[in-house]
Amino acid sequence: MITPHIESDARTVLDVAEHFDRLKDRARELGEASSASTRGYFTPSEDEQVKHLLVSYWQSRNALIELVTAHQQDRKLSEELQHSSFLVAYAGALVLVDAARFLRTEFHHRPLVRGKLNEPAADFGIEANTYEQIQKSLTNPIHAWRLYHAAKYLNEHWQKMEQITDPVLRPVIELVSRLQDRLHITLDRYALARVRSRARALDNTAGMGLFQQALYGLQKAVASLTANLFVKFDHIPILRSDVAQELRTHLKPGDVLITRKEFAVTNYFLPGYWPHAAMFLGSSEQLQQLGLANVEQVKTRWEKLLHCDTDDSLRVLEAMKDGVHVRSIKSPFGVDALAVLRPRLAPDEISKAIARGFSHEGKAYDFDFDFNRSDRLVCTEVIYRSYEQVGGIEFQLTRRAGRWTLAAEDLIRMALDRRHFEPYAVFSPAHHEHLALGTEAEAVLRTTMNP
Repeated sequence: MITPHIESDARTVLDVAEHFDRLKDRARELGEASSASTRGYFTPSEDEQVKHLLVSYWQSRNALIELVTAHQQDRKLSEELQHSSFLVAYAGALVLVDAARFLRTEFHHRPLVRGKLNEPAADFGIEANTYEQIQKSLTNPIHAWRLYHAAKYLNEHWQKMEQITDPVLRPVIELVSRLQDRLHITLDRYALARVRSRARALDNTAGMGLFQQALYGLQKAVASLTANLFVKFDHIPILRSDVAQELRTHLKPGDVLITRKEFAVTNYFLPGYWPHAAMFLGSSEQLQQLGLANVEQVKTRWEKLLHCDTDDSLRVLEAMKDGVHVRSIKSPFGVDALAVLRPRLAPDEISKAIARGFSHEGKAYDFDFDFNRSDRLVCTEVIYRSYEQVGGIEFQLTRRAGRWTLAAEDLIRMALDRRHFEPYAVFSPAHHEHLALGTEAEAVLRTTMNP
C-alpha cells in the first residue's frame, strides 16, 4: 500500500511525461512546418506558438523539479515504500533529462531556433539564455556524477522494484525501463564521469544510507537544472501559526485564497508575485448549511471531503500538479504568504459557484495552460470556471505567450478594483509584519503588485 504522497506524485510524473511527448510532437511540427531555418525568420503566429510551447515546457518542468526534491524526506519510510518513493523520484528525473536532451538533439544545430529558445519572456520571468544554461548543466560531467548513486541504487534493487504490483506504480516502472534504455543510463558512464569531474572531492554522501545517497544524488542533479533561479530546496514554507489560527476565524466558504511560497522553483515562469489560487470550501457543516450536501456534484464526493484529512475539518478545492482535488486547509496554509479575496455575492450564489467547482474535482492539471479546454484545469481556472457568470461575474482573460490566461494577480487586481471581489485579508511578511484586514489589507496588497 503506497502513501497518498507517493500515489499523487506517481500520477504527476506520468501526466508530465505524456505532456512532454505532446510538446515534442508540436515542436517537431513547428520545426518542419515553419521552414524557419531556410526562410530565416519566424512568422508572428509561429513566434507565438514557440513562446507558448516554451512556457508550457518550463512550467511543467518546474513541477517535476519540485516533485523530485520533495522526496528527500522519505528516508524514514519502510524499505518497500522507499523503493516506491525512489521509483517515482527517479522517473521524474529521467523525464526531465529526456526532455532536455530532446531539445538539444532537435534544435541545438539550428542557430535560428536556438536563438528563439534563448529569448526572454518578461511576463513570465524567463531570462535570456535560460535554455543555454540548462544545456550546459546537462553536458557537465558533474551532473552525470550526481546521478551515480541513484543509478547504483536502481541497479541493485531493480528486481524487487519490478515485482511491485501496485496499479499506480506499474506504469512508472515501465516508464523508468523505457527511459533508461532511451538515455543509455549505465553505471559505466557514471564511473567515467566520476573520473572526469574528480568527483571524489564533491561527494558529500559519506555516512548516508544507500537510499539517502540515491535521493541526494537526484536532488543535486535536478537542482543543477534550475539555471540561475533563486531557490532553496530545504526551505519548508508554513504559515505562521498565529496567523493561521486567526484566519480560521475569518474565512467563509467561497473565499478565494491567493498564496506564495518563498524560494520555490514553481514560482518561476508564472507572472507576478502571487502565483497560486485555491477556493475555500469550509467545513462539512458549513457546506450543509449552504444546502450543498445533497447537490449531485457534491454528494458524489462527500466521503472524500470528509476523510481527506481526519485531523482538520476545513477544506479547499485546489488544482495542483497532481490535479484538481478537495484538500485540507493545510495545503494552502503550507505557504509563506496568503491573501483572501471575498466574492461580492449572496449565499445562494456562493452555493452555486461551489457546486460548479465540485464538478471539476478529480480532473487532471493542465500543464498546457489552455483555458479553451475544460478537461484539465490550472489553479486559477478552478476560480474562473466556478464563478464565471454567477451573480454577473465576468473575468477578463489576458493573452500571454499565445494563450488566453487568468493569473492569480489578475484576480487580485479585480478585488482591488472592487470588480466582483474585494480584498479581505493578507499576510505577506516581506511587506507587512501582521495579518492585515479590510482597508489595511488593500494597502498591503497594492505594495505586492507589479506596476
